[in-house]
Amino acid sequence: MEEEYAALLANQTWDLVPRPSGCNVVTGKWIWTHKRQADGTLECYKARWVLRGFTQRPGVDYDETFSPVMKPATHSIRDCLLLLASGICGFESSGYGLPAQQVSLWTEAGSRAWYSRFATFLLTLGFTEAKSDTSLFVYRRGDETSYLLLYVDDIVLTASSQQLLQSVISSLQQEFAMKDLGQLHHFLGVTVEPRLSGLLMHQRRYALDILERAGMTDCKPCSTPVDTQAKLSADLGDPMADPTAYWSLAGALQYLTFTRPDLTYAVQQVCLHMHDPRESHLAALKHLLRYVRGTVDLGLVLHRSSSIELVVYTDADWAGCPDTRRSTSGYTIFLGGNLVSWSSKRQPVVSRSSTEAEYRAVANGVAEASWLRQLLAELHSPLAKSTLVYCNNVSAVYLSTNPVQH
Repeated sequence: MEEEYAALLANQTWDLVPRPSGCNVVTGKWIWTHKRQADGTLECYKARWVLRGFTQRPGVDYDETFSPVMKPATHSIRDCLLLLASGICGFESSGYGLPAQQVSLWTEAGSRAWYSRFATFLLTLGFTEAKSDTSLFVYRRGDETSYLLLYVDDIVLTASSQQLLQSVISSLQQEFAMKDLGQLHHFLGVTVEPRLSGLLMHQRRYALDILERAGMTDCKPCSTPVDTQAKLSADLGDPMADPTAYWSLAGALQYLTFTRPDLTYAVQQVCLHMHDPRESHLAALKHLLRYVRGTVDLGLVLHRSSSIELVVYTDADWAGCPDTRRSTSGYTIFLGGNLVSWSSKRQPVVSRSSTEAEYRAVANGVAEASWLRQLLAELHSPLAKSTLVYCNNVSAVYLSTNPVQH
C-alpha cells in the first residue's frame, strides 16, 4: 500500500484543492489482489486504490470514456509474433514490459486518460499509431523497426535490434515506473514458448482455471467439442434456475478461443443462448468443458516461413439455426502457412439460398483479409501477391466474379 500511495504521488495523480460547494465527491477504496505467474504460482501481492466510478455523473464528472484496445481477436499479437518467428523483419529480440502503479485511479474515464498519456509520449519518441489497430504503435527509422502493443497497462515490445529495444525501454522507464520482464513468455493469460520451428502460444493455465471454476477438473474427457447431432433449439429444455454460472463460463470460454480455433464454433453455439440458457444448453456447455479437459495442452504454433502469402478459406451452414433459419458463416485465414485469424458467427439476416449464405461468408473472409493486408502494410511487411480466397460453392464463386451482380 505504501508503494502504491508513493506511486500516486510521484505521478501527480491528483491536485489537492478546497471542495467547491455543491460538487459531487467520487469515493474510492483499496483493492487487494494476487498476481500469479504463468504456471499459476503466486508472484506478488498487489494493492490498488480504485475510485468507485459508479459515483460519477455522466456529463458532469466526465464526458468521453472510450479507450482503444486491441481488436477482439487480437490478431496484432499473432501477426507481430509471426513476423518475429519467421525472421521476415530481421528481429533479434523481443521484450515484455509492465508499467507498474500507473493505472491506479480507475474511473469511468480512467482508461482513456491513461491511453492518451501513454500514446502521447510514444509519439514524442517517433512512434506512429497504426490506423488498423489503435493499440499498435510502429517505429520506423531507416532499417530500424520496433513494434509496441498496448493493452491497458500491459505491453509487448519488440525491435529489429537489441540496441533499439533497450533504447525504447530506457525511454519508457524514464517516463513511467516500469518492470522489464525480459523475453516475452506470458501476456494476458497467454503463454508464449519458443520452439525449434517457431513459437507456441497456449492457455493451459487459463483452461485449468475455467475447469476448476466449473468443478470439472477431474471430469471424463470427450473427443469432440460439440455434439454431432442437430443444433439445439432456443426453447429446448427447462430454464435454468440460476444462469449466473452459465454466463460466467461461456464468457470465459470466449477468451480461450484466442489460441484454440478448434473451440470457436462450439463456443459460438453456446453463446447463442446467453439471454435464456436452458438445461440442454448447460449440457452442451459441459460437453465442451469435457473436451477442454482432454485437450488442455493444445495451442497455436507459429512456424517459421519465408513466405507471407495470405490465403482465406470460407464456408457457411445454410439455414442451420432451428429457430431463426439464419446461416452460420465461418472462415480461416493463413499467413505463410500459419493460422492467424478465424471466425464462426451467425449471419445477421436470413439467406434465401445456399449461394447467398456462402457469398456472405466469402464477404466476411474478404473483409478480414483486407484488414490484415492493411495491418501488414503498417508493419512494413506488405504483401506482394493478391489474396487467394477459397469457397466450396460454385454459384457463389460465379456470383463474386460477375460485376453485374454488384
